[in-house]
Amino acid sequence: MIKGGRCYSAGSLFFTTIGEKLLNNSKKTYLAALLPFAAVVLLFELMPVAGVVMRSFMEENGGGLTLTHYASIFTKRLYRVAVMNSLWVAAVSSLIGLFTAFWGAKSCREAKPGTKNIFLSVLNMTSNFSGIPLAFSYIILFGNVGVLVMFGKNHGIEALANFNIYSIRGLLLCYIYFQIPLATLLLIPAFDALKKEWREAAALLGGGAAAFWLRVGLPNLLPSLLGTFSILFANAIAAFATAYALMQNNFQLLPIRISEQFVGDVVQRKEFGSALAVVLMLMMVATIAANGMILKKRGGRG
Repeated sequence: MIKGGRCYSAGSLFFTTIGEKLLNNSKKTYLAALLPFAAVVLLFELMPVAGVVMRSFMEENGGGLTLTHYASIFTKRLYRVAVMNSLWVAAVSSLIGLFTAFWGAKSCREAKPGTKNIFLSVLNMTSNFSGIPLAFSYIILFGNVGVLVMFGKNHGIEALANFNIYSIRGLLLCYIYFQIPLATLLLIPAFDALKKEWREAAALLGGGAAAFWLRVGLPNLLPSLLGTFSILFANAIAAFATAYALMQNNFQLLPIRISEQFVGDVVQRKEFGSALAVVLMLMMVATIAANGMILKKRGGRG
């Protein structure tokens, strides 16, 4: 029997037909299994984002379309400072968290299996400790009558006695705390991918530890480092609960300014709040896009 320009026996044609039907059925089953996920993405991600973007271009009190909200964000000092503070806190906490996590992941790779399991357990626990509980914990430690502050006053340690948790330094300390375990968990698989044979080959060629990391280790880790930085930046710039519980409305951060527009006691400006939210989303997307462009250029050079 000839089919599609090829000769088939009756048996082979039978099994080929059965195989094609099973493959088609498996594809249909796979697509059917994706429908609930697609519905969740559509209803709880795409539609809300589209609604926020559309609302950001509407005038208040049901007017027409306008760009006034975006102009106000970049012309009024209150909101410019909030944007700059958010960028600064996110960038600094991400860099410090990434630097610390680099050494933590490196140590985890070189540790014994038992020590590594304990370290991973601690990382999993601390990475989930954030938000309001984290803010309250720091208030207990570094508040006006916090444990460490009182300890510093009683023992003459000025750095502890004069530390103000209700400042940008205190906020940065909280952000760094939840950035480090997250970054370490993301970098550990990248370090595990570094082969021992590479270090041995570098040593045979006369290269020391510094040469190995500069020419082999860091270039191979660069995609993971950049990807981790973009995740940390997005995580920090959108963080709200920790900052609000610690600072309330006393510090200019973009997430706090956004929340004011929706839950204000006197006036609610949902359209302007939507514009602020779009600016926040654009900053997150720009970070991820820049990371992708850097990796693409690096791949092209390779």
